[in-house]
Amino acid sequence: MSQMTTPADLFVHELQDVYFAERTLTKVLPKLADEVNDEELTEAFRHHLDETRQHVANLEQVFAGLGVSARGAKCPGIEGITEEHDMFMQENDPSDEVRDMFVTGAAARTEHYEIAAYTGLVGMARSLGDRNAQELLEENLKQEKKALEKVESISTRLLKETAKA
Repeated sequence: MSQMTTPADLFVHELQDVYFAERTLTKVLPKLADEVNDEELTEAFRHHLDETRQHVANLEQVFAGLGVSARGAKCPGIEGITEEHDMFMQENDPSDEVRDMFVTGAAARTEHYEIAAYTGLVGMARSLGDRNAQELLEENLKQEKKALEKVESISTRLLKETAKA
């Protein structure tokens, strides 16, 4: 393990973390889209998959601008959220209704994680004076916030529908 000595070192490390998370999500989102029953939720996952692929491309541009090869560093945060999902599904055999509600919660947790990561990265890019990186990271952050709004909206609707039943 090499010593991290500069803010730029930390910036690269945090980029690697979120890069790992985004690449993981490109594999997870199609599974979630197939797993859920709610049509709007399925479509939201498919739409966010397209955005996530663009997030990966934006991160690769940031790496290139830094002259660093794009690679991920294991991200325990995203792995934990994914593991929690898998354990819940295996241990509980949820009904369609319960599965959709659980998955919206897992999706919201994921978006909060990504929003926190991108908020920090935008601040670091700004403090390092890297305007190009800042703009690319702000684009990802903006889409993550919109994805969270969409998931929260779907979650609210699902909860209302459940209460009426």
